[in-house]
Amino acid sequence: MGAGKGPVTLQGIAERLGLHVSTVSRVLNGPRDGSARAASGDTARRIRDLADELGYRPNPLATGLRTRRSNLIGVLVPRLSEIVMATVYEGAEEAAAAHGLSAFVTNTHDDPALQRERIAMVLARRVDGLVIGDAHLDGAALDLPALRTTPFVLVNRRTGAGHTSVTCDDRLGGRLVAEHLLELGHTSVGVIAGEPFASTGADRTEGFVERYREAGLPLPARRVVHSAFDTVGGRRAAFDLLHRAEDRPTALFAVNDFAAIGAAGAVRDLGLRLGRDLALAGFNDTPLAAELPVPLTSVHSPMAEQGRRAVDLLVRRMAGEEIESEVLAPRLMVRESTGAPRS
Repeated sequence: MGAGKGPVTLQGIAERLGLHVSTVSRVLNGPRDGSARAASGDTARRIRDLADELGYRPNPLATGLRTRRSNLIGVLVPRLSEIVMATVYEGAEEAAAAHGLSAFVTNTHDDPALQRERIAMVLARRVDGLVIGDAHLDGAALDLPALRTTPFVLVNRRTGAGHTSVTCDDRLGGRLVAEHLLELGHTSVGVIAGEPFASTGADRTEGFVERYREAGLPLPARRVVHSAFDTVGGRRAAFDLLHRAEDRPTALFAVNDFAAIGAAGAVRDLGLRLGRDLALAGFNDTPLAAELPVPLTSVHSPMAEQGRRAVDLLVRRMAGEEIESEVLAPRLMVRESTGAPRS
């Protein structure tokens, strides 16, 4: 009933049930656990049953005017085309829906000027909070007056300024790769270190280099090459590390799976056999890693869980709670690219 006759309204439901519209509004637009305070249990049940039957949907704009909240959160990422950030966003969107919030995403391409512009654009939409997945270590783009009054949580990356974040334990992930390669006897290694402004690259590299230093095998500067977090950057960095046969490492650690895939192409073009002549490990354990012609050893990062936990923390901060950063545990997934035997 009501189909084709315009939207179902609170007034229409109230008239059908012989109730005052304010009672119907308190039941349908208030928190579900507050229905008993808004009306008796039987009345609240009748209101909800009829609303469901008629297909009533709350008006978010009207609700926002009453509560001074938009029930909207913004999510900033470098590029949603990247599977890591797409997966993080899926987790954030899932958690937002569970909290009765809507989420939208915008890309910043890791450009500080564009980051500030997009933050201003998101804040202009009167969001209740932000999840920021494109932070640089210096945190400069976050030093905006408007952000001082808007709750936000970082995800996937941290800053050096102590902003609350949800990240993988990237340093530990780098150490796990180093432990694995040391156990395999690799004493001459190289790192495709990613972008120096991103904590993901910096922390993963530092964890790896630190473990080799502890083993009495410090890496010379020429063995740590920075690159973009993509296949093109990984390929170029791998050529830099491998083109001199007389000074060629026996293993590479790429701090991102796509950089590792680019490196695998360089290994092939140099006539080397992956997993035999050269060991290679990546990071994030993207779905593609296990399906490559030579399956890629990679550190599993809980990408979707980072997004979910970031939104959970943001909701708590929006409610006025004190929150602390969370660091989620990585796992090393050993496959054939580092010489693991075929199963």
